Amino acid sequence: MSPLAVDPLSLIQPRRKVEGISAILLPFDSGDAIDWLAFRAHAQRTWAAGLTPAVNMDTGYVNLLSPAERLRVLEETRSVAAGRAFVAGAFVGDQPGAPFDRDAYARAMEAITHHGGTPVVFQSFGLTQQDDNALIESYQSLGKLCDRWIGFELGTMFAPFGRIYSLDVYRRMMAIPSCIGAKHSSLSRELEWQRLVLRNATRPEFRVYTGNDLAIDMVMYGSDYLLGLSTFAPDLFARRDAYWAAGDPAFYELNDTLQYLGNLTFRAPTPAYKHSAAMFLHLRGWIASDRTHAGSAARPASDRAILAEIGRRLGVEIAEA
Repeated sequence: MSPLAVDPLSLIQPRRKVEGISAILLPFDSGDAIDWLAFRAHAQRTWAAGLTPAVNMDTGYVNLLSPAERLRVLEETRSVAAGRAFVAGAFVGDQPGAPFDRDAYARAMEAITHHGGTPVVFQSFGLTQQDDNALIESYQSLGKLCDRWIGFELGTMFAPFGRIYSLDVYRRMMAIPSCIGAKHSSLSRELEWQRLVLRNATRPEFRVYTGNDLAIDMVMYGSDYLLGLSTFAPDLFARRDAYWAAGDPAFYELNDTLQYLGNLTFRAPTPAYKHSAAMFLHLRGWIASDRTHAGSAARPASDRAILAEIGRRLGVEIAEA
């Protein structure tokens, strides 16, 4: 299908209750080991703010973790969830040219549902390198494995196996009954607006979860969110969302400052935002170290002073940078 004409102003939905899902940073201690105590505390903090935690996502280094570590993340999340909802990445690691591995996806999705979560079906080379018809057949096959799952479009600036689908593929994915929504991470407003137009016309209950950390005001137009940026400040994202639902003009100033944080931390190289998150959470006193996974990109130490200033603008308590 051809691109849809978009009038962004017609999409704005004042006073809408926003569904927020926050991708949880996986903290590391000063000895480069996963800090499970800090992870559990941050998951609790996210629920307490009113957001749904997302674990084993890019923010949690899912592509860098071993299968045993990904399983441990699910176990730790279940141990503190107490029946509360969470989502988790169903990740299949492969190489360019690999075939679609349904069995590996089935194992990943089953592990998530077994622990009480909703799968977010990550892309892989084997999935995204198929032609459109085979791609949809694969999603339809996965859709039979559980009652609820979330799709995922990922731009290649985030991962080399990512692919942003055509609107026709998106429409066909949206028609799979068990697919309740999809995260869109192209960093393009126009592409996301087109998906909202299509959603509104064909399946209004379907959730378009913005993954655009450079345009977090997409919630104004009808997107919900599944963001990495919100792990910096789940409390402030929840406050911003409440302002929007109440029609409070304070939404705009808080959103502006949070977006300033996003523009700094999601600059190239984009994957280094996880180090920015670790530095910011450390400055807030929420984690004991700003170390990250050894295989992840890093930011310069000079960022700490800028992050501290943004934190002060946001009105949060900041330790000395």
